[in-house]
Amino acid sequence: MRSGFVSLIGRPNVGKSTLLNTLINEKIAITSNKAQTTRNIIQGVYNEEGYQIVFMDTPGIHKPQGKLGRILNKESYSLTKDVDVILFVIDASTGIGNGDKFIMETLKNTKSPVILVMNKIDLISDERLLLMINEYKDYFNFSDIVPISAMKNDNVNRLIEVIKNYLKDDVMYFDPHTKTSNSIYFMISELVREKLLHVTIEEVPHSLTCITTNFEEEKDLVRVSVDIIVDRDSIKKIVIGKRGERLKKVGTLARREIEEMVKKKVYLELYVRTIKNWRDKDKCLKELGFNEFDA
Repeated sequence: MRSGFVSLIGRPNVGKSTLLNTLINEKIAITSNKAQTTRNIIQGVYNEEGYQIVFMDTPGIHKPQGKLGRILNKESYSLTKDVDVILFVIDASTGIGNGDKFIMETLKNTKSPVILVMNKIDLISDERLLLMINEYKDYFNFSDIVPISAMKNDNVNRLIEVIKNYLKDDVMYFDPHTKTSNSIYFMISELVREKLLHVTIEEVPHSLTCITTNFEEEKDLVRVSVDIIVDRDSIKKIVIGKRGERLKKVGTLARREIEEMVKKKVYLELYVRTIKNWRDKDKCLKELGFNEFDA
């Protein structure tokens, strides 16, 4: 038995959550084309005969705005220590940027092996890929370099085989049927937030969060309530939409996926609450689960 912990580090919107879902072969992390979608450390458990790999998706490392942004960065940096392997995930289609260089400078302080995972290779030519590999090699001494396309599941199996070489433990940390350590409350909140990301305008995502306030399981039905927290009344109006149409659409989309998750019919209630400047209030951040890292 070989096992270990692997963290996914990188700039926002490079495809870390998509990669995690592909690795686990199940949707456990929400995705969107908007930056900074992930706000918590998401654990996904990969199980194979003789192997268990605990993957940890992190919020994208970015220039923080406000207290929440600083907390998210600290969450990400915390997972550059005491792990068996670090996957530094980059967007191969955009080229090396200042954000990548900043993260590589930080990774020079870690004792864990670092694998460069070059995502979205389906969007560039082989010639361009080779040039980028050499460019990244000039900045950091990677233990391995693995080009992949998480969206198309291209070369992801190769990545898993490479990771196995760095696993040091010989214990099983989770039941072999476990896919994630995240609670059902958290998963539901994230699904609602994902649907909001998909149907609202660009400024909205960073102004809201979601929290599951009720989960009652009956024989053939699950009753769920989720609060959508926004920081301004103007955002609240956008989230609700004309005659409540946008909120209804979010509820319909989220309910379908929650039903797939719990394997029962779901009665979902959504409530939109305004808490001004919630992203900079200690009490609100703690109530919403951002209380493990001081900012």
